[in-house]
Amino acid sequence: MPRDTLTREQILRAAIELLDDEGLEGLNMRSLGKRLNSAATAVYWHVKSKSNLVILASDEVWNEVGLPDLDAVDWRTAATAMATDFYAMLNRHPWLVAAFASQPLYGPRKARHDDHSLGVYEKAGFVGLEADQAAAASFTFVLGHALGLTATISVNRRLTQGSKSVQEQTLDAISQATEIAGQFPRLRTRVELYADAEYGAAPEKTFEFGLQALLDGLEVRLGTRGLTDPAGTGS
Repeated sequence: MPRDTLTREQILRAAIELLDDEGLEGLNMRSLGKRLNSAATAVYWHVKSKSNLVILASDEVWNEVGLPDLDAVDWRTAATAMATDFYAMLNRHPWLVAAFASQPLYGPRKARHDDHSLGVYEKAGFVGLEADQAAAASFTFVLGHALGLTATISVNRRLTQGSKSVQEQTLDAISQATEIAGQFPRLRTRVELYADAEYGAAPEKTFEFGLQALLDGLEVRLGTRGLTDPAGTGS
């Protein structure tokens, strides 16, 4: 496809598909051009660099995170919905977690999300820096929770390059981890109690539990702020 018929929208759609399939490490202009049936130089003409392409692609997926109407729902409902949507988006596009660790990411869609998130915590009663801290706490909780999936996908890609099958290598690793866990009383008890669970796997509903615990803590902070911090500075 020549560069004058190739659009940025087509490039971003193909880039996101490539990132979903092969991860951040699999993204390069040659592979992207092949998906688009175009020369790599035509892709460069539209997006300038791989780094810029990652910025544009990452901003595109923020459209998948809903922004609740703050006049229609309470702040906890809004915070839960945004965090849950964000987590689901990261599960669909796990490369985004690695992208956050590799370069600055920005754009109008992410900015709109961040602005709305601040609005959620301002509605809760946080002011100034406190609202930023509350929004950042929620954001980093979701990002950190998604790290496990990203790591699993990355490991599985690497395992496909070994002489054993992915399943064999995974079972070997689980067996070794379980053997080591047996040396420690609490871990040994967990392994014995949850014999059918994969060692190291998060218990069911861990994300939901952690998110509500975080919001509980923020709500308690709001309720006690006047007692512990008369100035309301949150320091």
